Amino acid sequence: MIILGIDPGTATTGYGLIKFYKRSDRIDLIDYGCIFTTPEFSDAQRLNQTYKKLNQIVKKNKPDILAIESIFFFKNSKTAIKVSQTKGVILFWAAKNKIPVYELTPLQVKLGIVGYGRAKKKQVQRMIKELLQLKEIPKPDDAADALAVAICCSTLIKNQKCEKSS
Repeated sequence: MIILGIDPGTATTGYGLIKFYKRSDRIDLIDYGCIFTTPEFSDAQRLNQTYKKLNQIVKKNKPDILAIESIFFFKNSKTAIKVSQTKGVILFWAAKNKIPVYELTPLQVKLGIVGYGRAKKKQVQRMIKELLQLKEIPKPDDAADALAVAICCSTLIKNQKCEKSS
C-alpha cells in the first residue's frame, strides 16, 4: 500500500510517499519533497498551485491513502486560517479522488515515530532517517514532517489504532 503523508502549509506543503508492506511491516521510501507556492500570488492562486502540484504527484505515484497532519496549535490565527485553507484543498482533492484520509495530531506522530509525544523535531528527523535507512535527514523540514506522518500512519494502520476521517 502506498501512503502519501502531508504536512500542510501556505508557502510550503511537505509531502512524503512510502510503500508499506503490511505483512512484513517493511516500509520503503518512494519520494519526498515540498510544494512551494509563490508569495506574490493571491491566496486563491496559491491554493491552485498546491492543488495542481498535488495532482502531478498523485498521478505519478497513485497513493492508496492520504495521511495528513492535523492543525493543532498556532500562535498566529492568520497563519492557522491560511494553513486550514490549504488543508481544505488537500482534503477536497482526496474526497474527489476517493482516497481515504487519516488525520494525525503532532502528538500522535511524535509518539508513533520516537515513542515520546514531546519529542523534539530533530529526534523525529533522526528516526525518519533510521527507519528509511537514509544517508541523511530528509530536507527541508516540511518534507521530513510529511514522511513522519506517513510512517506513523503505517504503524497505526498495522496496529489498527488509526481512524479514517473520510
